[in-house]
Amino acid sequence: METLAASRPGAVMKLEDKLSKRTQRISVSATLNVLSEAEKLKARGIEIFDFGPGEPDFPTPENVKEAGLRSIRTNFTKYTATSGIMPLREAMARRHARDFGSQYTAQETIVSVGGKQALFNAIASLVDHGDEVILPTPFWVTFQDLVTFFGGTPVFVPATEENDFCLKAADIERAITPKTKLIIINSPNNPSGGVVDDQEFRKIARVVIDRDLFLLSDEAYSHFLYEGRKPFSIASVGEELKSRLVIIGTLSKTYAMTGWRLGYGLAPTVLIQQMLKIQSHSTSNAASISQQAALEALNGPQDSVTRMLGEYTRRREYVLNFLKTIPGLHCARPLGAFYVYPNISAFYGRKGIQNSMDFAKALLDQARIAVVPGEAFGTREHIRISYATSMETLERGLAVFKKFIADLG
Repeated sequence: METLAASRPGAVMKLEDKLSKRTQRISVSATLNVLSEAEKLKARGIEIFDFGPGEPDFPTPENVKEAGLRSIRTNFTKYTATSGIMPLREAMARRHARDFGSQYTAQETIVSVGGKQALFNAIASLVDHGDEVILPTPFWVTFQDLVTFFGGTPVFVPATEENDFCLKAADIERAITPKTKLIIINSPNNPSGGVVDDQEFRKIARVVIDRDLFLLSDEAYSHFLYEGRKPFSIASVGEELKSRLVIIGTLSKTYAMTGWRLGYGLAPTVLIQQMLKIQSHSTSNAASISQQAALEALNGPQDSVTRMLGEYTRRREYVLNFLKTIPGLHCARPLGAFYVYPNISAFYGRKGIQNSMDFAKALLDQARIAVVPGEAFGTREHIRISYATSMETLERGLAVFKKFIADLG
């Protein structure tokens, strides 16, 4: 009996050869890959010191959880407006104004399925084929892939380790060409914890205005700063920048709500409408239950944020002081977020380790410690260690980490 395949003339193409070139330009998130590998080992009953995830280890605050449960009990479980319920959009604009001194309205706000979707919507709305997008390195993994996905060209501007990964406006300006469309800044930065100085950020804003560009500011870690730094948003600088500015935020880090998948975008109304079009054909609205929980998070007590910052501060000091005891290891001092980004290049050439991917793989295979290699973030010499985990895990895991490095010889 003749098969369907045999009846077709010519060679049969492989499925992967028929997939869109757009999706083949990007890769699966490296941070999710680390999480996946660690989970496989955990499933086999193997203890892992997991310093990989960018996720608070704290539970969602009780009042926020109760708001979600109340939403279920009162049957608030239907579709909502694609852009989010009006009380939540108003609360987002109001909270941002209270925390940062911005001036947004509900019409300039969109609720999204996590901050990542708001970012997707914004880049899709701004970037065309051939546009250049300036990305400071190290950068969060998704920035590069989204720019590439939409046909843009990433232009990398290093934030140097010598300056604790604090970006400079002059470096941004030197990278601008006639094709530049957008600058993306993530401060506090994932993975380095670097924070753009407030005055330097204002200089970058001036460059954006003078060169007729757009600025996207990712504020995922905006409430977690150290050494006396105060939360700052470039949205506070005034109306002249506002027509060129997109703020991307999330409740995931600030309120330990990663699984609730609730983010937002703040932007001029015309851009919000473009982002809304994209969202209407993808996810539609964020979960109604999550929206009610987010409303309570924004309107309710903020003491949980203070408590988390206090604990992160304690852990940060412990990790930095411990890493100083490891010969050959250098680590810039992070001023925000909940990561350290140590330079491990001194150990290259030992036991077959040639780059940070080799280092991270050996660390997981031999010491059962999960970290994210620097290649995921645009650098070759570093690994990202998250201290969003318990002190017990940090103490035990870092002791194993130190022994692993000593054994490299």
